[in-house]
Amino acid sequence: MHIKFSSMSIAENIQNINAEIPEHVTLVAVSKTKPISDITEAYEGGQRVFGENKIQEMASKFEELPKDIQWHMIGHVQTNKIKYMAPFVSLVHGVDREKVLKELNKQAVKNERIIDCLLQVHIAKEDTKFGFDEDELIELTERLDSYSNIKVVGLMGMATNTNDKTQIKQEFEGLHTAFQALRKKLGEDFDTISMGMSGDYHLAIEVGSNMIRVGSSIFGARNYA
Repeated sequence: MHIKFSSMSIAENIQNINAEIPEHVTLVAVSKTKPISDITEAYEGGQRVFGENKIQEMASKFEELPKDIQWHMIGHVQTNKIKYMAPFVSLVHGVDREKVLKELNKQAVKNERIIDCLLQVHIAKEDTKFGFDEDELIELTERLDSYSNIKVVGLMGMATNTNDKTQIKQEFEGLHTAFQALRKKLGEDFDTISMGMSGDYHLAIEVGSNMIRVGSSIFGARNYA
């Protein structure tokens, strides 16, 4: 059954989603644009992994909220702002170009940390989406050893914004195939495939996703005003 946001509380929405997804799937609660009060309610409901798409907003929330929260940067990464999240970010999903890896590594060294990240793959039919293509991905994996303070733990992708489930499934399957091929090459620590959002996470899990990014089904419609 697909959970849609209703009059239920944020905590109840989280509990319902967790009850229906397999144990091996990590739920990232996408809290971008949402106030501290909403995140606190989710936290009190047991949620510990939150996703933001703006680095400075995430850094501000990090300062105000409990320190056992795992913060995931899920949006397009601006390299000049990486320094603000480098001290605390748990996972960077949107590494879509090598320039981001270089700056992430530089800031990780400064903070004496190893920063985990996912390589974003362009799987959608839309030009507005970011990410590496398959050839770029293979080339890049040959150079990963040069980034001493970065640990690439998997792949991330966003399907086309369409109601065509066949197309979405094909895009997810393409990402899963790339993930499996790279895992053979990079080893068991390459173990995360982040795909699926509120509208398509059931399909993503069916194809093999083990990390989903869910916002509106938890917090309700987003207000960008």
